[in-house]
Amino acid sequence: MPETQKLTYRSLKQRVLRLLKSADLDLSIEELCRFPARQVINPLFSFLYNSDEQVRWRAVTVFGAVVAKLADRNMESGRIIMRRLMWNLNDESGGIGWGSPEAMGETLARHEGLAKEYAGILLSYARQDGNYLEHEVLQRGLLWGIGRLSQVRPDLIKDAVPYLIPYLKSGDATVRGLTAQVIGLLGSEKARPELEHLTKDEAEIQLYSAHKLLSKQVRELAQEALKRLPS
Repeated sequence: MPETQKLTYRSLKQRVLRLLKSADLDLSIEELCRFPARQVINPLFSFLYNSDEQVRWRAVTVFGAVVAKLADRNMESGRIIMRRLMWNLNDESGGIGWGSPEAMGETLARHEGLAKEYAGILLSYARQDGNYLEHEVLQRGLLWGIGRLSQVRPDLIKDAVPYLIPYLKSGDATVRGLTAQVIGLLGSEKARPELEHLTKDEAEIQLYSAHKLLSKQVRELAQEALKRLPS
């Protein structure tokens, strides 16, 4: 196990950053999961809103892996981290909550127990009658997180489509594209007209998938979603 007890917070943060920038992220995940989770989680929180997009997204991936392993050992410790993410999205926190919806989605995709408890809360941030997030950048993160969860546990969010359809008309291209992707993963026929409309949307957006940043047009995501719908 890494000797984190001998590292200052600054030194630990620099070590975490080096691992996030490593060419082999899977190997970095293995190493970071050997750190005491309570020590490594604070540096990871700080990297959730890093200005370097690659570092930020890799922090999301590692965060989910670390918290899932922590919850395997101690479920209540996992819940504490989830509540901390929720607090970051609370107006009373005084912050914005950058990276928190993505980290929630990644964690829930990786841990079934936490997913069963918190999937509904993650979805509540998309609901006008729930904990609705008004900031479009936060909506991007939220829809990515919902999409990440839907890749692994679609059964937990299969009833979310009515709340997601309005996002297909968002003024933000990334929100539109990510919503199309999620609805495709859920295979819902309810959004077919809106998806068909988006097949003319040539706006280009950046996506994070399989540890990589990719560029796609919204119309491509809409077309892919339509192919997933029942014929």
